[in-house]
Amino acid sequence: MQKKLLIGILALFICGCASAPDKSTVSDKGEIEREWVEEGITKHYIFARGIGAADQTLENKTQKMATSRNAAIINAQYNMLSFVKGVQLEGGIMVEKAIETDSALATTINSLIKGAQVVKTEWTNDDGCVIVLRLPKAVLKNAGIKILD
Repeated sequence: MQKKLLIGILALFICGCASAPDKSTVSDKGEIEREWVEEGITKHYIFARGIGAADQTLENKTQKMATSRNAAIINAQYNMLSFVKGVQLEGGIMVEKAIETDSALATTINSLIKGAQVVKTEWTNDDGCVIVLRLPKAVLKNAGIKILD
C-alpha cells in the first residue's frame, strides 16, 4: 500500500510543468514583485518558494536578515508540504488522509522536505527574505521511492 501511495504522489508531481528559478522575486528597488510564476515541477526537481518578514524591533541588521531567512525557509517547507498534502490519489483519497494513517509515509515526506536545498535567497529593502527551495527527484529515488518519468 505504501509503495503504491508514494508512486501515486510522485506520478501526480511529474504531471506538472515549470521552469527552474531564474527570475528575481525582488525588484531593483528592493520590493517583492507583485507577480511571479511559481517554479513547481521540472524534469529533475520540485520547487517551492517562501517569504519571511524581518522583526523590525530588532536593531541589528544581521539578526533581522537571519530571522527573516529562517522564517522564509520554514514557509517554503510548509508550502512544499501543503502542495504534497493536496494531491489526490487513485480512489479519491488525499495524501493528507494517507499521511494521517501511515506514520512511515509522513516521516519520509517530512524528512525529504526538510532536506530540500536552498537555491535562491533574496532580501528586500526592509530585510525581509524570499527563499526558493528545490527537492531533487534523485533524492526521492535514493529514498526508495520510484519516480515515473
